[in-house]
Amino acid sequence: MIDSGANRVSPSPLVTRDPTGREVVDPTLLRVLLLIGAYLAGSIPFSVIVARLTGGPDPRSVGSGRTGGTNALRALGRKWATVVVTGDLAKGVLPVLLARVLTDGDPLAEVLAAAAAVFGSSHSIFVRFGGGRGVGTGVGTMLVIQPIAIVIAAPVFIGVILITRYVSLGSLLGSAATFPAMLLIWAVASGAVPPAYLVWAAAGPALIWLAHADNIDRLVHGTERKFDLSMLGGRGRRGAA
Repeated sequence: MIDSGANRVSPSPLVTRDPTGREVVDPTLLRVLLLIGAYLAGSIPFSVIVARLTGGPDPRSVGSGRTGGTNALRALGRKWATVVVTGDLAKGVLPVLLARVLTDGDPLAEVLAAAAAVFGSSHSIFVRFGGGRGVGTGVGTMLVIQPIAIVIAAPVFIGVILITRYVSLGSLLGSAATFPAMLLIWAVASGAVPPAYLVWAAAGPALIWLAHADNIDRLVHGTERKFDLSMLGGRGRRGAA
């Protein structure tokens, strides 16, 4: 009698079976792959790419020397800075969405992907582990995880910049505001918010604050660059304060 399973291919060690017997990628491996993919996505320096494609100055040559949206505005002007900011948001949105889809909505996997994307944004492998401050990418992750928190925190970000003209201070306080915003949502929803999301609402801003260490030092000593609001109305000026 022929053994019907004699020629059956053994399952890969990277594959496991769920309770229904269906073959699926090992959950731990999947999280690791999502983590790596999110870091690489977050590392994409959109401002540098846009500058090279358009023949504009490298954003790292002006202002803070970073690759974020504010320097893109200074170096490339409003139109191309909008493209950069959109790309930075996408770097946060897409890895978290992918994690949600591939893990059937595992909050921990989403948060790990979010953290990797934000870390990649400020420590990009493609620009010698430099980058931006992670603000746009962090906002992108929260747009998937809990968009209402962004709606609540946005007035803090915008208001502080308009009043003080310090983008860094607006970013610091705006990001910090997402945690109390998430707590408010948690309270209104009677606790129906995954604990991992609450952790990210605190850890995400912490990563952004760490990336702003030099800005914080300049704010404390009164030497931080102020943002020229007139740049929002037209092309940025190379080297603007």
